[in-house]
Amino acid sequence: MMRRKQGTMIALAALTLAFSVAGRAEAQGLLFWSTQAKPVEETQKMRTEVLGGFGKPVDYYGNDAGPFFTRIQAELKAGKGTIALLGGLHGELASLSSDFVDLKDVLSATGDAKINPTLVSLGTYGTAEQKYLPWMQASYVMAANKEALQYLPAGADVQKLTYDELIAWGKAMREATGSPKIGLPAGPKGLLHRFFQGYLYPSYTGSVVTKFRSPEAEAMWNAFKMLWEEINPASTNYGFMQEPLLTGEVWVAWEHTARLQDALNQKPDQFVTFPAPAGPAGRGFMPVVAGIAIPKTSPNVEEAKALAAYMLKPETQIATLRATSFFPVVEVTLPDDMPAAVKMSGATVAAQSAAPDAKPSLLPVGIGGLDGKFNKVFIDTFQRVVLRGQDVRQVLDEQAATLKDIMTESKAPCWAPDKASEGPCPVE
Repeated sequence: MMRRKQGTMIALAALTLAFSVAGRAEAQGLLFWSTQAKPVEETQKMRTEVLGGFGKPVDYYGNDAGPFFTRIQAELKAGKGTIALLGGLHGELASLSSDFVDLKDVLSATGDAKINPTLVSLGTYGTAEQKYLPWMQASYVMAANKEALQYLPAGADVQKLTYDELIAWGKAMREATGSPKIGLPAGPKGLLHRFFQGYLYPSYTGSVVTKFRSPEAEAMWNAFKMLWEEINPASTNYGFMQEPLLTGEVWVAWEHTARLQDALNQKPDQFVTFPAPAGPAGRGFMPVVAGIAIPKTSPNVEEAKALAAYMLKPETQIATLRATSFFPVVEVTLPDDMPAAVKMSGATVAAQSAAPDAKPSLLPVGIGGLDGKFNKVFIDTFQRVVLRGQDVRQVLDEQAATLKDIMTESKAPCWAPDKASEGPCPVE
């Protein structure tokens, strides 16, 4: 027992020392604690190319969700901290929003910057306060090798495609070339769960949670089984679609804009980008919105507000775009020397969100640490229905029970495209 107590005391002492050392290391600059721009190259660009122009030292750290939440929650619980500014996705910041400083006054300090009003509204979380300021945005789009365009179904417009037309397009390419030419990032490091949550479900059901097991969802999975027949089987190994697009294994793909940039930059004349297809309920798409917030435990709220305002300057937004491949949330005129991927993807993201049948679907909001289990529901459904050929209705009923448990445990109300709910988002 004595040994166990000693071990616990040593561990606590080590943790205290780590926070103390970190605090001293960060004392010279404002600590910007973020879940974004985590790769070493992006972190370095954030520190030098983006934050270097602020005029005061800023220590930028990109973290995985675990360390990010562990530290900020510890500081909030202690009632004091060293983190001056937080950066995270809309859904990540939601669970902490009651402990954020109201940033309405920062909006008036951004000068002539025209910030996307829809994104500003998201930052209120339905309250009277501005819990976060929009920082940057991205989305997922379609990309195609121009070789594929000759096989488009008669009368189809690649910029206004439907899922039925995508299936027909895939069949035509397969019959002409002898192999499936559509690809999806269905590997362990891929983002296929976002395809279901932000694109397929909203396009067919107008919902993500409430109508998870609906007749419309059943029809959707049966349609997706037809599409899968035209998907390159190597997709279950794909993490980033830019690689198979460059090799020619795949001619048409859906992917996050940041995960297409190598292909578009290396061979800009070889590819086109276009909005995701539409289904019976509209053109589902998922805007990925990152925001900036200031925790109430920030050691210097006024300097943190000045930094938040700086991040929304048009020139800072362009620098952030160069560093992260995430797009501005303010109106900007892009310089002529921007990479091809930025120009191509940026135009498509704008067209996708402005489409008359657009059906935006937010990243999960308010489910906190259950995010992994939430994503698994969609991947498990895909694996059982599509890869193993199990009965669609049975699988949906069983997975809906798991989804309901997640929503009940998290107590998360519905988010778009589902209708707002008073309590946990219902699963019909």
